[in-house]
Amino acid sequence: MCMTDASRSTLEGPIVGGIHGWPFGRPVFDLADRGYAEEEFFLSGEATTYGQVSGTDWGRDGVWHVEPQGSVPFRTRLLVYRPLDPERFNGTVVVMWNNVTAGYELFRGESDEILDEGYAVVAATVQRAAITGFPTNSQGLAAWDPPRYGSLDIPTDDASYDIFTRIGLAVGSSRDHTTPDPLAGLDVRRVIAMGASQSAARLATYINAIHPLTNAYDGFLLQIYFGAGTPLEVGDAIVNINAPTTPETRSRVGLRGANLIREDVDVPVMVVNSELEAIACYAVRQPDSDRFRYWEAAGTSHGSVQSMKNREIKYQREFGMPPPADPAAEQRNRINKLPLFDAALHHLNRWVDGGEPPPHQPLIEFTGEPPEIVRDEHGIAVGGVRLPQAEMPVAQNSAIPLGEDIQSRLQGSSSPFDATKLEALYGDEEAYVAKFTEATMSAVDNGVLLPRDIAPTIDEARREYRRARNRTS
Repeated sequence: MCMTDASRSTLEGPIVGGIHGWPFGRPVFDLADRGYAEEEFFLSGEATTYGQVSGTDWGRDGVWHVEPQGSVPFRTRLLVYRPLDPERFNGTVVVMWNNVTAGYELFRGESDEILDEGYAVVAATVQRAAITGFPTNSQGLAAWDPPRYGSLDIPTDDASYDIFTRIGLAVGSSRDHTTPDPLAGLDVRRVIAMGASQSAARLATYINAIHPLTNAYDGFLLQIYFGAGTPLEVGDAIVNINAPTTPETRSRVGLRGANLIREDVDVPVMVVNSELEAIACYAVRQPDSDRFRYWEAAGTSHGSVQSMKNREIKYQREFGMPPPADPAAEQRNRINKLPLFDAALHHLNRWVDGGEPPPHQPLIEFTGEPPEIVRDEHGIAVGGVRLPQAEMPVAQNSAIPLGEDIQSRLQGSSSPFDATKLEALYGDEEAYVAKFTEATMSAVDNGVLLPRDIAPTIDEARREYRRARNRTS
């Protein structure tokens, strides 16, 4: 039984106007060209806050018991993408817990899997920093566009869990169609929650503590998850991943595994990690089950050159300037995880709908104490999800950082092979591409790439080969 009374929430919209004339964080292309509508709504009401039940453990097993503590007023936004043609809608709404550790919202709901397969997407603003930003040089919604977003208010992240429940109910199958309907009458059959990095940590707490009380979601996808949930009660604290990386702050921002996803969860849960989170999660790895799947990809890191470039385009548009320069940008990890995330969502959606679960994948190999990743003669992690860039490498891509600052720790590194090594491994470019194509088809057969990604993955591999060759010849 759901303990959240959806009738205590009010929807308004679609929202228009403001200084900029568009919703913060929207795609950099026109969604109508892909057959999608884009609309923004405000949701307001009283959000329940939760606390741990007295006498219970907040333990490693993730079986966490909570109860309502109080309530606070809130007013937030949800940005909705939906197919213009109802016949294209696949019945699934993906609700993203927007990431706020940069001091502004990060989310990506315009992937090929989503737009080609007819999902609806809701980008959910559920944390205080999204609206207020950081105390200095705020890039939050209220500062970015006061006329449009100045009325929004989330007084504490303690309310975030119930706000996320209310958004899930507002777009689900039992929503009230007589109010402004964010889904414009679409026949919703499944609602999947998705979050990355800090948002994955918050979803872990949501699954372990809140979902058993609310049942607002039919499945969960946690991306680049460090294996630790977030607190229920933080008061007026603001999430900030840019804090110094002392052991204490690394633990606080979730860079160390601490808990499992509870084994008695009643809906499918999938975790998709890079090498970096595999290191953090080593002590809390858990086996696949009839409700849980865990993937970790060799050769990858939390961030990548590709993801940062996508982020920079939006940053330039929203703030009218490029983001702070990264002198080591081209040396960061260069394996794109977005196709892997698309494959995971594809499998999870089928699973939530009663179909086959995602395929099992091998784990990255570790050795020693403290555990370290086993690497092959090229410096590539052994085991794990085998993307073609790791199977047929032209560089040592890994989660090994270039420095100890938080961005270096997240972005990993890429060290291209020299021309002599490339020739010894592959001969010439065409021979390399032929071998890479075989590895790509194997990844498709293994379920970690989708057929639509074959051509762009091979095209990128050709560019990466030339980049390595040109840099080292």
